[in-house]
Amino acid sequence: MNEIVDTASAKEFMLEVLAKIAPEELTAIAGSLEVKSRYFQKSLAREAIGNLSDEEVYQLLRSVFATRRSAKKILEAHPASDLRQWIPALLYGEAPLEARFQTFCDHLSEVDPNHSTDLAGELLHFTFPDQHWLWCRWMWDPKTKTGSLPLVVTENFDLGGQSLGETYLKVGKAVAFVHHTGEAAGFQNISRALYGTDVFLCSVYVIYTYTVLRMRMTQEFNKVVPDLAEFTRRLLGVHRMNELT
Repeated sequence: MNEIVDTASAKEFMLEVLAKIAPEELTAIAGSLEVKSRYFQKSLAREAIGNLSDEEVYQLLRSVFATRRSAKKILEAHPASDLRQWIPALLYGEAPLEARFQTFCDHLSEVDPNHSTDLAGELLHFTFPDQHWLWCRWMWDPKTKTGSLPLVVTENFDLGGQSLGETYLKVGKAVAFVHHTGEAAGFQNISRALYGTDVFLCSVYVIYTYTVLRMRMTQEFNKVVPDLAEFTRRLLGVHRMNELT
């Protein structure tokens, strides 16, 4: 594990995070992810997906940060009736996981690839939180080679893949190592569930973003950037919890 995770960097980021937000708030955000997961599990149960109304499919898209603002546009290009078929194939299909992930993203041909992978990752993770993981562009963006994962894994770990499905598996391997190393090394005490690692990786990205903004933007612009807790909640799709209850 130590050969994959840069434990020293991970600990340093955690210290920076804790300088800006109380541990109790991080735990609360992880709790919000648990609520979101229950919403996904109920809505996307095998027997429930086919009965989702168009409005419920719309609200599902609104619960994902990447597709929140473009939910209507996505449904104009890919009707809810299509998503009611594609989502079960992603979640419950018999093909290998990487193939299901790739096929789902390929179906969303009119959607920004970053958004389709974020959506696929959230559908898998929050429906089956003990089996699958997130892959959001704030974790790893193959185009720009940026995200929170490259900040806490060693340079010799290759996050890239020949396809979106293969990349999803590589991201999952990295997330698993960060999760288990975080518990062993003590830099991830937010939650023993994978939700804690979600919050850790997201807050690492927010700290990184703050650093970049301070260097590139004016002080006036920096003043309107959300604080760490709000920024993290927004990226994880739990800023407006009333939409998930």
